[in-house]
Amino acid sequence: MTFSSIAFVAADSPPAQEALTALVARYGQARPDRADVIVALGGDGFMLDTLHTWMKTGKPVFGMHRGTVGFLMNPYNEDGLMERLARAHDVVLYPLRMETVALDGTKREALAINEVSMLRQTRQAAKIRISVDGRERLSELICDGALICTAAGSTAYNLSVHGPVLPLDSNILALTPISAFRPRRWRGAILPHTATVRFEILEAAKRPVSAVADSEEVRNVAQVSVREDRDTRIHLLFDPELNLGERILLEQFSAAEG
Repeated sequence: MTFSSIAFVAADSPPAQEALTALVARYGQARPDRADVIVALGGDGFMLDTLHTWMKTGKPVFGMHRGTVGFLMNPYNEDGLMERLARAHDVVLYPLRMETVALDGTKREALAINEVSMLRQTRQAAKIRISVDGRERLSELICDGALICTAAGSTAYNLSVHGPVLPLDSNILALTPISAFRPRRWRGAILPHTATVRFEILEAAKRPVSAVADSEEVRNVAQVSVREDRDTRIHLLFDPELNLGERILLEQFSAAEG
């Protein structure tokens, strides 16, 4: 790949802002809507924000780690950036599309790169009915919540609540409960990436639930549908030695190292 113009964007932290100043002085600065590539300086949270902001443009994004968590980032180095971009590997990701209906009938949509989560809003546990492709699969899940994640997002919140790590090229989604009370032994499900998952919130007024697509929250939902959006392609660039698929696979064995 050949890129002639770069747009640098950075988190607000001092390390990211210092890197921004240095890189713009060295390589110049193009407007993000006109650049060939966007270079994001920060951590994984800032990378997700950048991807959401420029998702519809289809522009590739190359991250350099100037934040806290850097799973989606390449190492920071001011030298040889044009050469790194030219040999970078393009990883294509497809987001999840969340469609919600609130208790008052309001409808909203949002995209998630990592996961869509249902989360209880009060001290009372949520009660959720789950259907897959129009067929009821769980009549009542009593829980703190539930989430459905992409393979790229399976090492994030999903892993923290003991969900499975998914190989990047597996074309599957993970449906994972969050602190399930009943059925106590249910650990979730592995679904084909073509599945549409529907969450119906039972006793929604008494036990309110929020739906969150990455960082976009919709409160007091009555019904949520989630499916993969194959019409939206996200291009994430990595140094050849930083194979994202391999990094995700290694997460399955990281606990053994401790």
